[in-house]
Amino acid sequence: MSENKSVQREQMMLYEPLPRVITKMAVPSIIGFLITAVYNLADTFFVSGLGESATAAVSVNASLDQIIMMAGSMLAVGAASYISRLLGAKEKDKANQVLSTAFFTAMIFGGIVTLLGGTFLHPMVRLLGATDTCEQYAIEYATYVLLVAPFMAANFVMNHCLRSEGNALLAMLGMGFGGILNCFLDPFFIFYLDMGVTGASIATAISKLVSFSILIFPYLARRTTLRISLRSFRLRWEVVGEIFMVGSSSLFRSGLAVVSGIVLNNLAGNISDSLMAGIGVSTKIMMFPFGVVLGFGTGFQPVAGFNWGAKRYDRVTEAYRFASRT
Repeated sequence: MSENKSVQREQMMLYEPLPRVITKMAVPSIIGFLITAVYNLADTFFVSGLGESATAAVSVNASLDQIIMMAGSMLAVGAASYISRLLGAKEKDKANQVLSTAFFTAMIFGGIVTLLGGTFLHPMVRLLGATDTCEQYAIEYATYVLLVAPFMAANFVMNHCLRSEGNALLAMLGMGFGGILNCFLDPFFIFYLDMGVTGASIATAISKLVSFSILIFPYLARRTTLRISLRSFRLRWEVVGEIFMVGSSSLFRSGLAVVSGIVLNNLAGNISDSLMAGIGVSTKIMMFPFGVVLGFGTGFQPVAGFNWGAKRYDRVTEAYRFASRT
Protein backbone atom coordinates (compact mmCIF):
# COMPACT_ATOMS: atom_id res chain seq x y z
CA MET A 1 0.00 0.00 0.00
CA SER A 2 1.27 3.48 -0.86
CA GLU A 3 2.69 5.69 1.83
CA ASN A 4 0.03 8.26 0.96
CA LYS A 5 -2.78 5.85 1.86
CA SER A 6 -1.08 5.00 5.15
CA VAL A 7 -0.93 8.69 6.01
CA GLN A 8 -4.58 9.16 5.04
CA ARG A 9 -5.60 6.26 7.26
CA GLU A 10 -3.57 7.64 10.15
CA GLN A 11 -5.18 11.06 9.72
CA MET A 12 -8.61 9.44 9.70
CA MET A 13 -7.94 7.52 12.91
CA LEU A 14 -6.41 10.44 14.81
CA TYR A 15 -8.25 13.52 13.61
CA GLU A 16 -11.60 12.81 11.95
CA PRO A 17 -14.75 13.05 14.13
CA LEU A 18 -15.04 9.76 16.02
CA PRO A 19 -18.72 9.06 15.30
CA ARG A 20 -17.92 9.24 11.58
CA VAL A 21 -14.78 7.08 11.86
CA ILE A 22 -16.39 4.39 14.01
CA THR A 23 -19.45 4.25 11.75
CA LYS A 24 -17.22 4.06 8.66
CA MET A 25 -15.40 1.11 10.21
CA ALA A 26 -18.50 -0.57 11.68
CA VAL A 27 -20.89 -0.56 8.70
CA PRO A 28 -18.79 -2.87 6.45
CA SER A 29 -18.22 -5.17 9.43
CA ILE A 30 -21.95 -5.35 10.18
CA ILE A 31 -22.75 -6.05 6.52
CA GLY A 32 -20.12 -8.79 6.43
CA PHE A 33 -21.50 -10.49 9.55
CA LEU A 34 -25.09 -10.25 8.26
CA ILE A 35 -24.09 -11.82 4.93
CA THR A 36 -22.40 -14.63 6.87
CA ALA A 37 -25.60 -15.11 8.89
CA VAL A 38 -27.63 -15.30 5.66
CA TYR A 39 -25.20 -17.86 4.24
CA ASN A 40 -25.43 -20.03 7.36
CA LEU A 41 -29.21 -19.96 7.21
CA ALA A 42 -29.22 -20.64 3.46
CA ASP A 43 -26.95 -23.64 4.02
CA THR A 44 -29.51 -25.08 6.43
CA PHE A 45 -32.41 -24.16 4.11
CA PHE A 46 -31.05 -26.09 1.13
CA VAL A 47 -29.99 -29.09 3.22
CA SER A 48 -33.49 -29.19 4.77
CA GLY A 49 -34.76 -30.39 1.40
CA LEU A 50 -32.95 -33.65 2.12
CA GLY A 51 -34.90 -34.32 5.33
CA GLU A 52 -34.78 -33.61 9.05
CA SER A 53 -31.86 -35.97 9.72
CA ALA A 54 -29.70 -34.13 7.18
CA THR A 55 -30.71 -30.81 8.75
CA ALA A 56 -29.82 -32.17 12.18
CA ALA A 57 -26.38 -33.12 10.83
CA VAL A 58 -25.75 -29.47 9.88
CA SER A 59 -26.65 -28.48 13.44
CA VAL A 60 -24.21 -31.08 14.77
CA ASN A 61 -21.42 -29.68 12.63
CA ALA A 62 -22.09 -26.15 13.84
CA SER A 63 -20.10 -27.21 16.91
CA LEU A 64 -17.23 -28.24 14.62
CA ASP A 65 -17.26 -24.73 13.15
CA GLN A 66 -17.12 -23.36 16.70
CA ILE A 67 -14.10 -25.52 17.50
CA ILE A 68 -12.26 -24.17 14.47
CA MET A 69 -13.36 -20.66 15.44
CA MET A 70 -12.24 -21.10 19.05
CA ALA A 71 -8.50 -20.63 18.56
CA GLY A 72 -8.88 -18.74 15.29
CA SER A 73 -10.99 -16.03 16.91
CA MET A 74 -8.68 -15.85 19.94
CA LEU A 75 -5.70 -15.21 17.69
CA ALA A 76 -7.72 -12.83 15.52
CA VAL A 77 -9.10 -10.68 18.34
CA GLY A 78 -5.83 -10.62 20.29
CA ALA A 79 -3.69 -9.87 17.24
CA ALA A 80 -6.06 -7.18 15.90
CA SER A 81 -6.05 -5.34 19.23
CA TYR A 82 -2.27 -5.49 19.54
CA ILE A 83 -1.72 -4.49 15.90
CA SER A 84 -3.95 -1.43 16.10
CA ARG A 85 -2.07 -0.26 19.20
CA LEU A 86 1.30 -0.88 17.56
CA LEU A 87 0.29 1.01 14.42
CA GLY A 88 -0.84 3.92 16.56
CA ALA A 89 2.59 3.87 18.22
CA LYS A 90 4.25 3.66 14.76
CA GLU A 91 5.82 0.24 15.48
CA LYS A 92 5.12 -1.27 12.05
CA ASP A 93 7.83 -3.96 12.16
CA LYS A 94 6.49 -5.39 15.39
CA ALA A 95 2.95 -5.24 14.01
CA ASN A 96 4.17 -7.36 11.07
CA GLN A 97 5.51 -9.91 13.57
CA VAL A 98 2.17 -10.05 15.39
CA LEU A 99 0.21 -10.51 12.15
CA SER A 100 2.52 -13.23 10.81
CA THR A 101 2.63 -15.06 14.14
CA ALA A 102 -1.17 -15.08 14.45
CA PHE A 103 -1.64 -16.12 10.80
CA PHE A 104 0.74 -19.09 10.82
CA THR A 105 -0.34 -20.20 14.30
CA ALA A 106 -3.94 -20.25 13.09
CA MET A 107 -2.90 -22.36 10.09
CA ILE A 108 -1.08 -24.79 12.40
CA PHE A 109 -4.08 -25.05 14.72
CA GLY A 110 -6.38 -25.65 11.76
CA GLY A 111 -4.04 -28.36 10.52
CA ILE A 112 -4.21 -30.09 13.92
CA VAL A 113 -8.03 -29.99 13.77
CA THR A 114 -7.90 -31.48 10.26
CA LEU A 115 -5.55 -34.28 11.37
CA LEU A 116 -7.37 -35.21 14.58
CA GLY A 117 -10.84 -34.77 13.10
CA GLY A 118 -10.05 -36.90 10.07
CA THR A 119 -8.44 -39.61 12.21
CA PHE A 120 -11.29 -39.79 14.72
CA LEU A 121 -14.17 -38.77 12.45
CA HIS A 122 -16.77 -41.26 13.71
CA PRO A 123 -16.25 -40.72 17.46
CA MET A 124 -15.98 -36.97 16.85
CA VAL A 125 -19.43 -36.60 15.27
CA ARG A 126 -20.93 -38.80 17.99
CA LEU A 127 -19.36 -36.60 20.63
CA LEU A 128 -20.77 -33.52 18.89
CA GLY A 129 -24.25 -34.99 19.24
CA ALA A 130 -24.90 -37.06 16.10
CA THR A 131 -27.60 -39.70 16.46
CA ASP A 132 -27.78 -43.10 14.76
CA THR A 133 -30.05 -41.64 12.07
CA CYS A 134 -27.99 -38.54 11.27
CA GLU A 135 -24.47 -39.87 11.93
CA GLN A 136 -23.69 -40.64 8.28
CA TYR A 137 -24.92 -37.22 7.19
CA ALA A 138 -22.78 -35.58 9.87
CA ILE A 139 -19.72 -37.49 8.65
CA GLU A 140 -20.38 -36.45 5.04
CA TYR A 141 -20.73 -32.80 6.02
CA ALA A 142 -17.69 -32.79 8.31
CA THR A 143 -15.34 -34.43 5.80
CA TYR A 144 -14.71 -31.47 3.49
CA VAL A 145 -15.13 -28.83 6.21
CA LEU A 146 -12.25 -30.47 8.07
CA LEU A 147 -10.03 -30.27 4.99
CA VAL A 148 -10.30 -26.47 4.91
CA ALA A 149 -9.98 -25.95 8.68
CA PRO A 150 -6.51 -24.29 8.35
CA PHE A 151 -7.91 -21.76 5.88
CA MET A 152 -11.00 -21.12 8.02
CA ALA A 153 -8.87 -20.36 11.08
CA ALA A 154 -6.58 -18.09 9.03
CA ASN A 155 -9.62 -16.28 7.62
CA PHE A 156 -10.55 -15.10 11.13
CA VAL A 157 -7.08 -13.66 11.61
CA MET A 158 -6.96 -11.85 8.28
CA ASN A 159 -10.49 -10.50 8.70
CA HIS A 160 -9.75 -8.88 12.03
CA CYS A 161 -6.25 -7.75 11.15
CA LEU A 162 -7.42 -6.01 7.96
CA ARG A 163 -9.84 -4.06 10.13
CA SER A 164 -7.12 -3.30 12.66
CA GLU A 165 -5.25 -1.30 10.01
CA GLY A 166 -8.43 0.40 8.79
CA ASN A 167 -9.30 -1.89 5.85
CA ALA A 168 -12.86 -2.73 6.92
CA LEU A 169 -14.12 -2.78 3.32
CA LEU A 170 -11.59 -5.43 2.23
CA ALA A 171 -12.50 -7.53 5.26
CA MET A 172 -16.19 -7.25 4.34
CA LEU A 173 -15.50 -8.36 0.77
CA GLY A 174 -13.64 -11.42 2.03
CA MET A 175 -16.46 -12.42 4.37
CA GLY A 176 -19.32 -11.41 2.10
CA PHE A 177 -18.30 -12.81 -1.28
CA GLY A 178 -17.59 -16.26 0.11
CA GLY A 179 -20.97 -16.31 1.83
CA ILE A 180 -22.85 -15.17 -1.28
CA LEU A 181 -21.00 -17.71 -3.42
CA ASN A 182 -22.03 -20.50 -1.04
CA CYS A 183 -25.72 -19.58 -1.51
CA PHE A 184 -25.34 -20.35 -5.24
CA LEU A 185 -23.08 -23.38 -4.87
CA ASP A 186 -25.35 -25.14 -2.36
CA PRO A 187 -28.30 -25.86 -4.71
CA PHE A 188 -25.89 -26.64 -7.56
CA PHE A 189 -23.99 -29.34 -5.66
CA ILE A 190 -26.89 -30.61 -3.52
CA PHE A 191 -29.62 -30.89 -6.16
CA TYR A 192 -28.22 -30.34 -9.66
CA LEU A 193 -25.24 -32.68 -9.15
CA ASP A 194 -27.33 -34.79 -6.73
CA MET A 195 -24.53 -34.92 -4.15
CA GLY A 196 -26.75 -34.36 -1.11
CA VAL A 197 -25.06 -33.41 2.16
CA THR A 198 -21.64 -34.07 0.64
CA GLY A 199 -22.45 -31.38 -1.91
CA ALA A 200 -23.27 -28.90 0.86
CA SER A 201 -19.93 -29.68 2.48
CA ILE A 202 -18.03 -29.21 -0.79
CA ALA A 203 -19.86 -25.91 -1.43
CA THR A 204 -18.90 -24.68 2.04
CA ALA A 205 -15.27 -25.74 1.55
CA ILE A 206 -15.00 -23.97 -1.82
CA SER A 207 -16.55 -20.80 -0.33
CA LYS A 208 -14.03 -20.80 2.51
CA LEU A 209 -11.15 -21.19 0.06
CA VAL A 210 -12.47 -18.33 -2.06
CA SER A 211 -12.76 -16.14 1.05
CA PHE A 212 -9.17 -17.05 1.94
CA SER A 213 -7.99 -16.08 -1.54
CA ILE A 214 -9.78 -12.72 -1.39
CA LEU A 215 -8.46 -11.93 2.08
CA ILE A 216 -4.84 -12.87 1.41
CA PHE A 217 -4.68 -11.14 -1.99
CA PRO A 218 -4.23 -7.59 -0.57
CA TYR A 219 -1.30 -8.84 1.51
CA LEU A 220 0.34 -10.60 -1.44
CA ALA A 221 -0.28 -7.61 -3.73
CA ARG A 222 1.19 -5.25 -1.10
CA ARG A 223 -2.00 -3.20 -0.87
CA THR A 224 -1.95 -3.28 2.90
CA THR A 225 0.07 -1.53 5.57
CA LEU A 226 1.31 -4.84 6.98
CA ARG A 227 2.88 -7.95 5.42
CA ILE A 228 2.48 -11.66 6.10
CA SER A 229 5.90 -13.29 6.08
CA LEU A 230 7.29 -16.52 7.48
CA ARG A 231 10.43 -14.58 8.42
CA SER A 232 8.33 -12.42 10.75
CA PHE A 233 6.89 -15.46 12.56
CA ARG A 234 7.83 -15.10 16.26
CA LEU A 235 6.67 -17.50 18.97
CA ARG A 236 7.91 -15.23 21.74
CA TRP A 237 6.07 -14.39 24.94
CA GLU A 238 6.13 -10.65 24.23
CA VAL A 239 4.04 -11.36 21.12
CA VAL A 240 2.07 -14.48 22.10
CA GLY A 241 1.38 -13.17 25.61
CA GLU A 242 -0.17 -9.94 24.34
CA ILE A 243 -2.30 -11.86 21.83
CA PHE A 244 -3.51 -14.30 24.48
CA MET A 245 -4.25 -11.70 27.16
CA VAL A 246 -6.73 -9.89 24.93
CA GLY A 247 -7.88 -12.85 22.83
CA SER A 248 -8.49 -15.19 25.78
CA SER A 249 -11.93 -13.67 26.35
CA SER A 250 -12.92 -14.73 22.82
CA LEU A 251 -11.37 -18.17 23.42
CA PHE A 252 -13.43 -18.73 26.57
CA ARG A 253 -16.61 -17.41 24.92
CA SER A 254 -16.16 -19.72 21.93
CA GLY A 255 -15.22 -22.61 24.22
CA LEU A 256 -18.39 -22.19 26.25
CA ALA A 257 -20.38 -22.03 22.99
CA VAL A 258 -18.82 -25.36 21.94
CA VAL A 259 -19.66 -27.00 25.27
CA SER A 260 -23.23 -25.67 25.35
CA GLY A 261 -23.78 -26.66 21.72
CA ILE A 262 -22.57 -30.21 22.32
CA VAL A 263 -24.69 -30.60 25.46
CA LEU A 264 -27.77 -29.19 23.70
CA ASN A 265 -27.30 -31.44 20.67
CA ASN A 266 -26.93 -34.53 22.81
CA LEU A 267 -30.02 -33.68 24.87
CA ALA A 268 -32.09 -32.88 21.78
CA GLY A 269 -30.81 -35.97 19.96
CA ASN A 270 -32.24 -38.17 22.71
CA ILE A 271 -35.68 -36.90 21.72
CA SER A 272 -35.61 -36.52 17.92
CA ASP A 273 -33.60 -35.30 14.95
CA SER A 274 -36.32 -32.76 14.20
CA LEU A 275 -35.82 -31.10 17.60
CA MET A 276 -32.07 -30.91 17.02
CA ALA A 277 -32.67 -29.44 13.56
CA GLY A 278 -35.08 -26.85 14.99
CA ILE A 279 -32.56 -25.76 17.62
CA GLY A 280 -29.92 -25.40 14.91
CA VAL A 281 -32.20 -23.15 12.84
CA SER A 282 -33.05 -21.00 15.88
CA THR A 283 -29.35 -20.60 16.70
CA LYS A 284 -28.62 -19.41 13.16
CA ILE A 285 -31.47 -16.87 13.30
CA MET A 286 -29.95 -15.45 16.50
CA MET A 287 -26.79 -14.71 14.52
CA PHE A 288 -28.52 -11.73 12.90
CA PRO A 289 -28.79 -9.48 16.00
CA PHE A 290 -25.48 -10.87 17.27
CA GLY A 291 -23.85 -9.93 13.96
CA VAL A 292 -24.98 -6.32 14.30
CA VAL A 293 -23.56 -6.02 17.82
CA LEU A 294 -20.35 -7.83 16.95
CA GLY A 295 -19.94 -5.79 13.77
CA PHE A 296 -20.24 -2.53 15.66
CA GLY A 297 -17.72 -3.76 18.24
CA THR A 298 -15.20 -4.68 15.55
CA GLY A 299 -15.64 -1.19 14.11
CA PHE A 300 -14.95 0.43 17.46
CA GLN A 301 -11.93 -1.70 18.46
CA PRO A 302 -9.32 -0.60 15.88
CA VAL A 303 -10.20 3.07 16.38
CA ALA A 304 -9.77 2.78 20.14
CA GLY A 305 -6.61 0.67 19.79
CA PHE A 306 -4.94 3.00 17.28
CA ASN A 307 -5.59 6.06 19.44
CA TRP A 308 -4.40 4.23 22.55
CA GLY A 309 -1.12 3.41 20.82
CA ALA A 310 -0.80 7.03 19.70
CA LYS A 311 -1.43 8.13 23.32
CA ARG A 312 -4.56 10.00 22.30
CA TYR A 313 -6.40 8.88 25.42
CA ASP A 314 -8.95 11.68 25.04
CA ARG A 315 -10.14 10.11 21.78
CA VAL A 316 -10.17 6.63 23.37
CA THR A 317 -12.52 7.94 26.07
CA GLU A 318 -14.67 9.76 23.52
CA ALA A 319 -14.83 6.64 21.30
CA TYR A 320 -15.90 4.52 24.27
CA ARG A 321 -18.64 6.95 25.23
CA PHE A 322 -19.98 7.10 21.67
CA ALA A 323 -19.91 3.31 21.31
CA SER A 324 -21.62 2.81 24.70
CA ARG A 325 -24.42 5.25 23.84
CA THR A 326 -24.91 3.71 20.41
